[in-house]
Amino acid sequence: MDNWNRTDKNPCKWNHVTCNSLDSVVRLDMGNALLSGQLVPQLALLTNLQYLELYANNLSGHIPVYLENLTNLVSLELYTNNFDGPIPDALGKLFKLRFLRLNSNNLSGSIPMSLTSLYSLQVLDLSSNRLSGPVPHNGSFSLFTAVSYANNLDLCGPITEKPCPGSSPPAVSSPDGDSKPNIGAIVGGVVAVWCYYLLLW
Repeated sequence: MDNWNRTDKNPCKWNHVTCNSLDSVVRLDMGNALLSGQLVPQLALLTNLQYLELYANNLSGHIPVYLENLTNLVSLELYTNNFDGPIPDALGKLFKLRFLRLNSNNLSGSIPMSLTSLYSLQVLDLSSNRLSGPVPHNGSFSLFTAVSYANNLDLCGPITEKPCPGSSPPAVSSPDGDSKPNIGAIVGGVVAVWCYYLLLW
């Protein structure tokens, strides 16, 4: 951050910082910026922030709960870092979020059900972590495919093709792999009955 001056009260002229017409910070573009350490609590003061791009750095620690204060966030890009611990349930309060990429970290625990309430969510990537438990399939999560959850060995549920412990076994299909009624047999039976009555006529 070659032109960042901590004594400057207005950061809007700094590289990688975008402000709106009211000089409120709305975007931080610091992907591939060789950042390390943990996210600082002061980040929660940027309540007008819409884009937080911190991907491909060496950031570590837990994803902080205080990110819930960034209620104007549209994009949260924390992928390819060293974050660990659970995905905060509080992220489910970011109702404007459209892009959530947390892939390629060391996140563990279950996927919070609160995230299924993010109905604006268009892109979700939680792949390549250490997440476990069932993958939600309701709400906004009904839009996403197995790619969003790949390389999490302990996730389970229909989308992963790995049954969760205690879940019901899949329905048994017919020998030809089709669980639908045998329409041919039904039609054939009807035709046979019809022909029988013609012979009696």
